[in-house]
Amino acid sequence: MKFYRNLYVGDTIKKPNKIKRKLKKYAKLPNIYVIAYMQENKRLEIYHSLMMQQWYYKEHQPYIIGIATTQEEAMEIIQQIAEEALCKTGQADLISYLFKGNRNQQT
Repeated sequence: MKFYRNLYVGDTIKKPNKIKRKLKKYAKLPNIYVIAYMQENKRLEIYHSLMMQQWYYKEHQPYIIGIATTQEEAMEIIQQIAEEALCKTGQADLISYLFKGNRNQQT
C-alpha cells in the first residue's frame, strides 16, 4: 500500500503514523475511512478501511491520499482538496492537482 507524501489527515485522527502502519499490515481498523486513488478508475474514492481486507485490494494496492474517522470527515477532506486545487490552478481537477509536479511523492 502506498501513501501520499503529504497525506491528508482528518481532525479526529490522533496517531496517523500508527494508522498508516496498521493499514500497511492490513490490520482491521473499524473506525477508519481512507481516501484512495485507484489507477483503474482515475478518481478519488472513499473506502471503509475494512474493504482493504479483501483480496482485490491486496493485489491492486490503492494509493492512499487521506485518512479520516468518519465518511463525512473524508468528504470534508475531498472538499478541502478541491478548494486547494481551485485556488492554486483555477480548476477543480483533483487528480491533476495532486499528481502534477513534486506533489506526487509517496512513502
